[in-house]
Amino acid sequence: MFYKIVLRFYSHVVTLFHFIRYGFKVEDYSLFYKENKDRLYAYLLRMTGEKQLALDLVQESFTRYLGRYGRREYKKALLYAIGRNAAMDAFRKQSVGRVDAENYQDSGADPEQQIIDREKFNQVMSAIAKLAPLDRELISLVTTADLTYQEIGLVLKISEANVKVRIHRARTKLREMMALGGD
Repeated sequence: MFYKIVLRFYSHVVTLFHFIRYGFKVEDYSLFYKENKDRLYAYLLRMTGEKQLALDLVQESFTRYLGRYGRREYKKALLYAIGRNAAMDAFRKQSVGRVDAENYQDSGADPEQQIIDREKFNQVMSAIAKLAPLDRELISLVTTADLTYQEIGLVLKISEANVKVRIHRARTKLREMMALGGD
């Protein structure tokens, strides 16, 4: 296991030196990373339901992006597609649980408000979990990724018109489920 980690680290260092040698600008990539890491994390957290796995996938996504598209123009839609594919790879390798609502809390709210917020959070997550996988992903991309409908279409490999229709239908289903108490 240690050997694999060292080998993987070494390959990333070699890749980084390659990009620096041939005109890669670390400042540009650093800005791209800072602008997108939190939203990519939120998207992957909603997708996987596990904090540590989402953090690992963010790192993996940026590493794959750097390794494959390093000197090209930085595009959010491509980054999210890479993140989505990394998550799908993780799903294939292991079974993934749901978001742990017990760890969700707003430290600024009083205990009673925290309980109310946690219950509402549970209802929303339960309703989202009952959506079809593509609908769950669309809701997650719309709420966290700050992508246009066209960019979401590129990530999911569907047309912009299809994105609009599916988002509308997913939101309608969510409203109906929430009106019924999350069921």
